[in-house]
Amino acid sequence: MTYDISSLRKFVSPEIVFGAGSRRSVTNFAGNFGARHVFLVSDPGVYEAGWVSEIETLLTEAGFRCTTFTAISPNPKVDEVMAGAELYSASECDVIVAIGGGSPMDCAKGIGIVATHGRHILEFEGVDTISNPPPPMILIPTTAGTSADVSQFAIISDPDRRFKFSIISKAVVPDVALIDPEVTETMGAYLTACTGVDALVHAIEAFVSTGSGPLTDTHALEAIRLINRHLEPLVANPANPILREQIMLASMQAGLAFSNAILGAVHAMSHSLGGFLDLPHGLCNALLLEHVVAYNFPSTEERFRRVAEAMDIDTRGMSNTEVKKRLMERIIMLKRNIGLEARLQQLGVSTTDIPYLSGYALKDPCILTNPRKSSLRDVQVVYEEAL
Repeated sequence: MTYDISSLRKFVSPEIVFGAGSRRSVTNFAGNFGARHVFLVSDPGVYEAGWVSEIETLLTEAGFRCTTFTAISPNPKVDEVMAGAELYSASECDVIVAIGGGSPMDCAKGIGIVATHGRHILEFEGVDTISNPPPPMILIPTTAGTSADVSQFAIISDPDRRFKFSIISKAVVPDVALIDPEVTETMGAYLTACTGVDALVHAIEAFVSTGSGPLTDTHALEAIRLINRHLEPLVANPANPILREQIMLASMQAGLAFSNAILGAVHAMSHSLGGFLDLPHGLCNALLLEHVVAYNFPSTEERFRRVAEAMDIDTRGMSNTEVKKRLMERIIMLKRNIGLEARLQQLGVSTTDIPYLSGYALKDPCILTNPRKSSLRDVQVVYEEAL
């Protein structure tokens, strides 16, 4: 009996606890992992919001020693990962807990990799480069969008190359994700918009990815539905707990989808752009989304028709040309309504930067699962359209 291995699909995810107050179970899981000294990773913004001290208190009152590392910038950098790993080892920690958005969670993943291998983080760029399992890891997301808490991705910035590189391995899927909508209440409207669009892009790219399949499709489509219906009201009313829970659920489902189906050209180009200008990842995705959808649409029209339907567009009787037009209009309207209308040129990108950006985008692993094969010129044209 023979079979086509290219048709097989795997699905990896952490143990997930979802719901208000789930962060407080951090001590139970730390105990389950035999923790004696917890390494707590976060960033200055989350620290100021009060979430770090709450987790520190929970851990110390439960009898765990705790060393806290918050020297992380919005796009975690190589040197920050290395500094964190040095402190982890010097403190003789044995479990990592991270609370924050994508930056602290990705940095925590990098710290775990370096701590168990004793090598530089740059050596792990790419797919399946990790040979030793990192320490037990518990992640608590404070944003509803990045999904680092459920994914097999770690994204790190290399300032020397002005480039974000990807580490993709099931070894960086955390052991536990405590997904608590309450901790997103300190997000403002702008960050809510950026991370919400990031989750939308995760879901759309996962659904049209060449790595998609039945295990990921249901998560991707439900995430698109939830974000389409709830993100605009949430940005208008960031304190609404019911809307926060719905977008947090969407982020989780989008993360499960893209972690397993991988992504596409939006993320490949966004990683290059974000590393070049040190911009918020969700904003980069927002600036590129409709342009990449237009480029990819002819390669997978029926899949994009289902994306349009998940965005509450009634496609009955429509030609594919009309579906494309309506889908683009809906994406642009959603971006306008949540305040993410900027063009690349407004953020400092010029035509002379495009060859540099395009070269790194083509090296990103996410480009490999884009539904339409992309040449250097293809990527350059999409950047030009987004200017």
